[in-house]
Amino acid sequence: MIVYDRLFIGGRWAEPATTELLDIRSPHDRSLVGRAAQASPADVDRAVAAAREAFDRGPWPRMTPGERQAVIARFGELHAARTEELAALVTSENGSAIWFTRWTHTALAEQTAAYLRAAESFGWEERLDPSGASGTVVRREPVGVVAAVIPWNAPHQSALVKMVPALLAGCTVVLKASPETALDALVLGEIFAEAGFPDGVVSILPADRETSEYLVSHPGVDKIAFTGSTAVGRRIASLAGQQLKRVSLELGGKSASIILEDADLPAVVEGLKWASFANNGESCVAHTRILAPRSRYDEVVAALKTMVEGLKVGDPSDASTFVGPMVRADQQERVRSYIELGVKEGARLVTGGSDVPEGLEGGFYVRPTLFADVDNAMRIAQEEIFGPVLVVIPFEDEEDAVRIANDSPYGLGGGVWTTDPEHGLEVARRIRAGFCTVNNADPGFEGPFGGYKASGIGREFGAVGLAQYVEHKTIAV
Repeated sequence: MIVYDRLFIGGRWAEPATTELLDIRSPHDRSLVGRAAQASPADVDRAVAAAREAFDRGPWPRMTPGERQAVIARFGELHAARTEELAALVTSENGSAIWFTRWTHTALAEQTAAYLRAAESFGWEERLDPSGASGTVVRREPVGVVAAVIPWNAPHQSALVKMVPALLAGCTVVLKASPETALDALVLGEIFAEAGFPDGVVSILPADRETSEYLVSHPGVDKIAFTGSTAVGRRIASLAGQQLKRVSLELGGKSASIILEDADLPAVVEGLKWASFANNGESCVAHTRILAPRSRYDEVVAALKTMVEGLKVGDPSDASTFVGPMVRADQQERVRSYIELGVKEGARLVTGGSDVPEGLEGGFYVRPTLFADVDNAMRIAQEEIFGPVLVVIPFEDEEDAVRIANDSPYGLGGGVWTTDPEHGLEVARRIRAGFCTVNNADPGFEGPFGGYKASGIGREFGAVGLAQYVEHKTIAV
């Protein structure tokens, strides 16, 4: 069992203001994985004070971009060396299948490398007229103290997609981690300490929602970077607006996946296995609204039924498991209640259901579920379920498919399936979402990621993601 009885405040291990430890239990069988310190508002005050001092008077913002890049590259190497350990730990905490956590932590090396490449070519200071001694200089300077607030479903990815660009820009960071994944968050503190960041630059605080709100409202914080639900994102945006703080929000989604008439159905179904059910369906970009042409509707539903029924559900630490448990009992009940709602709304339950899988009653499991004959106005088609539940919606033609895809309060992800990629690109251009794939193509980490509408504000990844952490200053000489 892992025990962290201290918090990582300003780059040092410190006694928390309260001595009560969080119990971190496995969603698979509820066994005790470890215990971790939990931050209180008093700990937030200490962390923000350290970050403020480090930003206002410390060396980090005053280093050259290249000097900061060298420290962060060192961090990336140290993090990558612990991939297997970190993947196993996250699986034990939040129930993500081990194949998914291994893949995520392996991909993190490239995510960090992409940010480093962006930083190398970023225009930190530019002369608009470089030929003379006078003229206009445009500088990109760090925004200040950043509060990074992350969820439990992909904790290191959510943390580093914010912390790395903020640190590259010269900001100082207070990371507020989810209580469910407090252990891996504090391991992250070990890696930051070993990488050699100056005092005060990084703090890591597992904390509840009340303490999180205290952090984002703190007058010493200049910018909030949040990943989580749209409801919480609205609350954070309100608080940020009151204080005129910079804010970026990566929120929920209800991604539509359009299967065009010419699509290769076996390839589509194999792709949707990953696009829809990765991370147990607890993913903001999961393709959960499957739009199928009426001419092939029965064929699509039958093929998806076979795929869904073939998913192995069980112990997430087993390499052969594809779908593990939900993270908590309340999340399990939430997903099950949506399945029951779908039946009441009149959707056809093709496979799955709200009953717990046999033999897995000791954990927070949900059967992978497929609904057909779904109207896009139903709540199961409009609201984010955040679990292994798919709905299949028929469309008449491409115009109808695009209309249905865009008929959503969300606009985070989407997909198009076709044997003609150029035509798929034409359709994807018409989808009101920040992130679309054609045939589940890998986008890499250079292009920006984020949402339209209720799916958020701002972008992550690459140069655009780095730009979220700078202020632009113009100096006329």
